[in-house]
Amino acid sequence: MAIPVETFFLAPEAEGTLQAQIQQMIAQGILSGRFRKGEKLPSSRKLAAHLGVSRITVTLALTELQANDYLASRDRSGYYVSENAPEPPAFSAPAPRGDTIDWSRALGRRFTGGDTPEKPQDWARYPYPFIYGQTDPALFDHANWRHCALQALGQKDFQALTADYYDQDDPKLIEFIARHTLPRRGIIAQPDEILVTMGAQNALWLTAQVLLTQRRTAAIENPCYHALRDILMQSRCHLMPVDVDRDGLPPEGLPDEADVIFTTPSHQAPTNATMPLARRKTLLARAAEMEALIVEDDYEFEVSFLRAPLPALKSLDTEGRVIYVGSFSKSIFPGLRLGYLVGSKSFIRECRALRASVLRHPPGHIQRTAAYFLSLGHYDSLVRRMGQVFARRRSVMESALAEHGLDVAGRGVFGGSSIWMQAPDHVDMGQVDSNLRQAGVLIEPGVPFFHGQNRPRNFYRLAYSSIPSERITLGIAHIARELALVSRQGAQGR
Repeated sequence: MAIPVETFFLAPEAEGTLQAQIQQMIAQGILSGRFRKGEKLPSSRKLAAHLGVSRITVTLALTELQANDYLASRDRSGYYVSENAPEPPAFSAPAPRGDTIDWSRALGRRFTGGDTPEKPQDWARYPYPFIYGQTDPALFDHANWRHCALQALGQKDFQALTADYYDQDDPKLIEFIARHTLPRRGIIAQPDEILVTMGAQNALWLTAQVLLTQRRTAAIENPCYHALRDILMQSRCHLMPVDVDRDGLPPEGLPDEADVIFTTPSHQAPTNATMPLARRKTLLARAAEMEALIVEDDYEFEVSFLRAPLPALKSLDTEGRVIYVGSFSKSIFPGLRLGYLVGSKSFIRECRALRASVLRHPPGHIQRTAAYFLSLGHYDSLVRRMGQVFARRRSVMESALAEHGLDVAGRGVFGGSSIWMQAPDHVDMGQVDSNLRQAGVLIEPGVPFFHGQNRPRNFYRLAYSSIPSERITLGIAHIARELALVSRQGAQGR
């Protein structure tokens, strides 16, 4: 790989001859690790023209560096960083320049300090990754996704690939969502009632920005999706948590002053509770009485391998009160970052304008690739395959949990990809998680899902979406042993 000529420049305040400055500049590049062994330097002619010096000055500097074994020349090819060049020291951040800004005052830390945990990026190297929300490469349809991506790159789709849609979306993707995806959830919507987003989280952010202010109140489930709570905290609205029960969000627990209600009725996050049909109707009636809007996050409805899911809450809405959030990122792959909002035209128009001012629209090539993947039936095949595999994995996990006497706090009645677990009250699952990582086991501590000061620390989530069936039993055994050890230590401490 050749080093770009733009990498080189002479500092105006530098001292010494031009030849010495050039030598120092190149030597520092090698010693800092910016220029690596075997990389080709620009030609002496290009470097001289770029620096505005004579070619003989550059040639003399390069010759001197070669004599000191920083550079090596190759016949008719030019100069390269020598294989014998001094090794750069271990990387360390450069000394910070003077910064007199009071950033705590200037920033206010509005967007940092939330509860969303950092998940290990190297999760695949762990033998027992009970981690939620990652793609199992053994299940993904690489060949057909690649085929759809290449098709979207073709001349026929050149406009979809290159055009600035401004505030619009790929019509093929919108058509598929309107004609196929939404009717499966009992929802009928027109194209101008649908907005494509950068995943469900972007949809929730747009919704919060449009609907909430410092004077408005949002009701959320407790526990709930921690990233949603971070989004709402950033909006600076009033936040009212409502404890969920075995059937999800209880309508009678909603505060009268709530303006917007956020809920996951089909698959409560993280408890996996499913809201019965009667309660859904009661929730709609309660929201109408309060004159509140409802935001329905309908995640994981596709992974229903035990029985068919109930119709979406949005499908029961006769007043335009429910805003529906869907996503393809969980079922295709998380890095896709493709979701959608469904709501009344006035609401979607406002979200569309906000999205256009922030990011215009999701990339056209991604939208068109997804449209092909969906419309050609590859998506349905992928979901069926995932459901079959998840059913086997869940069965193995259920047996292992029962064998070791671990307490299940919530399991999805329709399927899903995880089980919500509860350890004894005195157990801190954050510490258990840290200990288990030494044995190659990844779990998800539950404390970030809860709201308030005295949050329970004994809950955790076990996902089976990314771990092969044959590793589940031994992984559960590791968890059971660690919990038993912690429980004994806790009993002795008391």
